[in-house]
Amino acid sequence: MSKLAEAIETYVAQSNELNLGLSEELITAVAKGLGPSIYNADSSKVSGTDPEELARVKENYLIGKLGLADGPELDVAIAEVMEQMGSSNRNKYRANVYALLCKKFGKEDVYA
Repeated sequence: MSKLAEAIETYVAQSNELNLGLSEELITAVAKGLGPSIYNADSSKVSGTDPEELARVKENYLIGKLGLADGPELDVAIAEVMEQMGSSNRNKYRANVYALLCKKFGKEDVYA
């Protein structure tokens, strides 16, 4: 099994475990879009308590990748996704966080 397939399997398992309602297709597309960062233990996860990290998610993903306009609704969405992933969950995989945000804003077509 390839490293990508192993990573996707991990993300899908977490999605199912946490009842995130994400399709394997969306998770796969997001993971491929993240490139080699998913193979690094640190960059493959999002720290829900680090304000700089959350600002990067907003700037680089929501505004940069999804093309959303900056506003307080982006911060609210990030907070909701962090809560959905679970405050005690130390493995908030970036692919799942991004997939949830993508789905929340109806931007799945970015990966079509």
